[in-house]
Amino acid sequence: MPFVGTKDGTEIYYKDWGWGQPVVFSHGWPLVADAWDPQMQLMADHGYRAVAHDRRGGGRSGQPWDGNDLDTYADDLAALIEALDLRDVILVGHSTGGGEITRYMGRHGTGRVAKAVLLGAIPPLMLRTDANPEGLPMEVFDEIRDGVQKDRSQYYRDLSAPFYGANRDGSPVTPGTRDEFWLWGMSVGVKGAYDCVKAFSETDLTDDLGTIDVPTLIVHGDDDQIVPIVAAGDKSSQLVKDVTYKVYAGAPHGLAMVPEYAERFNADLLAFARG
Repeated sequence: MPFVGTKDGTEIYYKDWGWGQPVVFSHGWPLVADAWDPQMQLMADHGYRAVAHDRRGGGRSGQPWDGNDLDTYADDLAALIEALDLRDVILVGHSTGGGEITRYMGRHGTGRVAKAVLLGAIPPLMLRTDANPEGLPMEVFDEIRDGVQKDRSQYYRDLSAPFYGANRDGSPVTPGTRDEFWLWGMSVGVKGAYDCVKAFSETDLTDDLGTIDVPTLIVHGDDDQIVPIVAAGDKSSQLVKDVTYKVYAGAPHGLAMVPEYAERFNADLLAFARG
């Protein structure tokens, strides 16, 4: 399997499909690169080179004790982009992956980046503070940590419902989709999954958003039960210079995996890449 080594020796697994302008996908928590397979196939089918990696701590990548933070995730992404010598890249990040690509641009610049897509992404800050009253209280994230430590298998099964909006009346989400979520989550080491909660909830990406100087598409569902739109998409869209902001009415956090919303997102992604 293809791997890239990082500065601390962790091996990062990646998949690399097709040829053309590179589109690099960063996945959400607690998932792996496979969550992006439909969009990777879409982009490769339309003449792009689709690349996605398993974040450190899970999937086929190494599971180091340290480095489960957004600075290191961004550095790992930089190592991948540089090892493959990718240029004119379209970065696409979902949830925590949106934080990863935002911190990458804030930390490493946009010299290799052509465009960015933030989908249900965590920036600027998920945690409620005096300066960020729209965020979620620390108790929410403590409950996530508690679920990961005590019975992560059952926790992931339960979490898949609000993640995909399967707890809403008339939801089209299948048991198979929820089973995939569980399978991917269980491939992530408990230490990496636990530490990542702090990374995605407490990292302030406000300044990083301000450094983005490439065209950026922000997509957020207004029924996102995981990353509330008022604390994320609404705010990020005010901080990025060259932004297109699309709100999907009724869409959940994992909208790219729910057919009725995935079709729209795939069309928007392809149109944005071509524009």
